[in-house]
Amino acid sequence: MAGAAAQNTQFTQQFLSSVLSQRGPSALPYTEDVKWLIRQQLLSLVNIYPSLQPKTATFTHNDGRTVNLLQAEGTIPMFYMEVMYNIPVVIWLMESYPRQPPCVYVAPTRDMIIKRPHPHVNPSGLVSLPYLQNWIYPSSNLVDLVRNLSLVFGRDPPLYTRQIPAPPPSNPTPTPPDNSSVISASSSASARPGIPSRVYSSLSPYGGRLPPSPQHHRQHTEDQSEVFRRNAIDKLLSNLHADIDALRKNREAEMEGLFSAQAVLRQREDQLSKGLREMQDEKEGLEQQLQMVLMNSDILEAWLRENESKTANIGKVDIDNVFEPIDALSKQMLECSASDLAIEDAIYSLDKAVQEESIPFDQYLRSIRSLSREQFFHRATSSKLRSTQMQTQVSNMAARLSQYINS
Repeated sequence: MAGAAAQNTQFTQQFLSSVLSQRGPSALPYTEDVKWLIRQQLLSLVNIYPSLQPKTATFTHNDGRTVNLLQAEGTIPMFYMEVMYNIPVVIWLMESYPRQPPCVYVAPTRDMIIKRPHPHVNPSGLVSLPYLQNWIYPSSNLVDLVRNLSLVFGRDPPLYTRQIPAPPPSNPTPTPPDNSSVISASSSASARPGIPSRVYSSLSPYGGRLPPSPQHHRQHTEDQSEVFRRNAIDKLLSNLHADIDALRKNREAEMEGLFSAQAVLRQREDQLSKGLREMQDEKEGLEQQLQMVLMNSDILEAWLRENESKTANIGKVDIDNVFEPIDALSKQMLECSASDLAIEDAIYSLDKAVQEESIPFDQYLRSIRSLSREQFFHRATSSKLRSTQMQTQVSNMAARLSQYINS
């Protein structure tokens, strides 16, 4: 038995490694970062529930799309009235698994029917549990899901054995109808009152007789303590799931707030990094300017030390005669420019005086006319001198060029 289990585990490992490592068009639609987790969860499921085996099959969505997916097919054990039954199920691992819950279906055989209505199984066999609705990645897993299915199905079985009419006797004898009681063809059902003239099939192929339909005798077989116990468990589970859902919503809101704060902090980090880089660049520029200022200061201090002894011998210096023009044209140009600027200052002073009504307006006009005429002559002379100096410079450059060529 142990050897067979080890061989089954080894076969499952090889199968999962093969299908999850495929590439190209035949690859399964799961992302690479979760394939290892899917493999580990399926191996754990097979080790604890050997009746469930993984395989690949084609799943058809409601919109008609088909996709090749992994599934765990087999039976889930449950205990109902202290008797173990096996419920056939198919667990589909959807494309977004394990970040999203799997899709679970009960798969009744031909001699089984789905209970209608059932709080967790719809007529098509789709299972809806609070565990699936509150699926949390990565803590939720397949083993806990199957355990939850076993507990829920044990409290309220989703499948019952199909009732098969008893075959008529070979030589029927007409008898008067009796509505008080009906004799069943099954020896196990003959002691149960209130059961119609239909018998339940023999043992289920999934390991035990499934319970008969609860509409006929469940109310007679369940005692008040069992009903109270089941209702109390359901109430506790509903309260627990409500608390878990509220806690999850609060944690999600806190996480959203933390993510928003993280985004703001990252934005501020980028701004601080940019400002720090700009300040470092500005610091380097200021250091370069400081080096230039220090170098220029050294040059000026050296010049002052060299010329300090000369100023003692000069004595009183006439500022107007410190700078002398190199030729007559430059001297005349300097005088015309100085006169032009002096007249400009005088005109400005006259404007201020007439605004303050310090001089009569007619005197202002006479002074402005006289100064403007004189300023015009000085500017005309400066223009002629400038053109003459330009011609002289051109001539000197031509002479030096010819001398350079001849030499």
